[in-house]
Amino acid sequence: MSQPPPGQPPHGGFGPPQNQPPQGQPPQGHPPQGQPPQGQSQEGFGAPQQPPSQGGFGAPQQPGYGYPQQPPGPYAQPGPYGQAPGPYGQTPGPYGQAPYGTYPHPGAPGKPPGGKKRTALIAGAVAVALLLVGGTVYAVTSGGGDDDKPVAHPSGDTGHSATASPSADTGDGEGDGRADAEDLNAGRKPGEAKVLWYKSAPDAPGNGADAPGLWVTEKTAVKAAYKEVVGFRVADGTPAWAPIALPHEVCAVTKRAGADGRIVVAYMNGTTDRAKCNQLQQIDLDTGKKGWHAQVADGSALFDSTRSIELTLAGRTLVVGRDMSGTAYDAATGKKLYDLKKYGTDCYPAGYAGDAGRLVQVASCGAGGAKERDEIRELDPATGKAKWTRVVTKGWRAERVFSLNPLVVYLTNRDKKAWNISTLDSRGRFTSEVKVDKKFAPGCGFLSLNRGLQNCQAVAVDAKTLYLPTESTTGANEIIAIGLADGKEKWRVKSPLARPMAPVGLQGGNLIAYADAAYTQGGRVLSVPTGSGAHRPTTLLQNPDGAAKIENGFFDATTVWSGGRFFIATNRLSGQDDSEEKLMMAYGK
Repeated sequence: MSQPPPGQPPHGGFGPPQNQPPQGQPPQGHPPQGQPPQGQSQEGFGAPQQPPSQGGFGAPQQPGYGYPQQPPGPYAQPGPYGQAPGPYGQTPGPYGQAPYGTYPHPGAPGKPPGGKKRTALIAGAVAVALLLVGGTVYAVTSGGGDDDKPVAHPSGDTGHSATASPSADTGDGEGDGRADAEDLNAGRKPGEAKVLWYKSAPDAPGNGADAPGLWVTEKTAVKAAYKEVVGFRVADGTPAWAPIALPHEVCAVTKRAGADGRIVVAYMNGTTDRAKCNQLQQIDLDTGKKGWHAQVADGSALFDSTRSIELTLAGRTLVVGRDMSGTAYDAATGKKLYDLKKYGTDCYPAGYAGDAGRLVQVASCGAGGAKERDEIRELDPATGKAKWTRVVTKGWRAERVFSLNPLVVYLTNRDKKAWNISTLDSRGRFTSEVKVDKKFAPGCGFLSLNRGLQNCQAVAVDAKTLYLPTESTTGANEIIAIGLADGKEKWRVKSPLARPMAPVGLQGGNLIAYADAAYTQGGRVLSVPTGSGAHRPTTLLQNPDGAAKIENGFFDATTVWSGGRFFIATNRLSGQDDSEEKLMMAYGK
């Protein structure tokens, strides 16, 4: 990859540039090429010298999707991820370069580019939000090339199970009259796809419940909802296996399945205010069989409990993240491998991101002191040993990981009202950052004390390019392809509809995107060529207008494109008793 503009920062780390560029001009400054010994830190990326000018990506005139409602980080300082990129010549960023954007960033939690509260997951201190739709079950982008592989990119008893919902009537007039078996294909127009099946959700308590995750194999679509996990055959929606009833509410899930086709879900150990999210259960997606079970212990530090946890798969390792530590298990057997604890004098693990080959940890260091900072480390998934450590300048917080390979990180700085999206190489060295002046909507959800590093749903990344949707409150938006070598725009494509679209993932050398449904118009699954030549979107599926009201009503949803079928499912149940809630729906030809 090419390096940032010439100019050498002070010795020992990213450091601020020697001379600040005039506003609107490219910054000078070049991170050093040296690398610390394995597992050891070096000086910070580079601290901003002055507040950024207003305008650009993340500087709306009034609170918007990504407007911080209150300080986002444990130090009340946002990190450089989760913002939208802004003008080139702004305050220097965490790597000693300009952070191309002001805070608030361009994405609000739970709201897509068009304002619809959908967090699409397709072809996959507190509350600041990122907005968007898209992504993959692997957190940022799906594996590419195989059209049969999914491209995917958040107390009371269950009186109704999702499996009680029959598949949608396919237009033969033989429906059973239930509201969830309406003839959703009645009046289907030429060229429109079919609703293959539709499922309503199990009953949830009045204060609502989570319905996290959506996993799709060649045979089965699997969903967690409140206190159960259900699986349906992808072609017709018939139950693939009996619902798995859990003793208490599901509280965390692995965002993707392992190579063995198994997931791990966590559920609470009770219903009281003191209940903990510490029960782990492995599940086979195609058979519905339960595998190993384990109970997660609290951390040894004060406030490091399992009231809430995060599950991250990295190769054959499952990392259970607490607020200030983590525990690693063999994902196949459930055997405990090692603990991830405090290191150095003042660094505590705060978040994890993983894929088939890498494990990245963000640590919070020196809380409340003069050396307060974040550190980014790559760990060996098998042993937990650090391969390298990168120090982030004080004031910046590493909020999200857009991609593991290549490693693309999103950081924020609350004091400077700035964001930064940067690429690091295989040894943790800064290589480039986004320089595009647009307000983006990466669909990353709420920024909070719990990092949720892989929560962004509307981002896709391949070896050389980052694909981000622009924010749009009304009408069409654009997806911009940004080169990872230099952070500059390569090309952009506008939504072919008067509604926003967002990346779903990458497949067969094409970018897969989903254009939102409107109240009376179905959404579309689109394919955009990423190579040389024109980048004109073609329609893979045009969802039927007759089911648009239901499709448009998935307000907090995950979407998956797999095997020529499109799946959309809710991530949250409201618990309202006036009508049955939507759980998931599938489309195809």
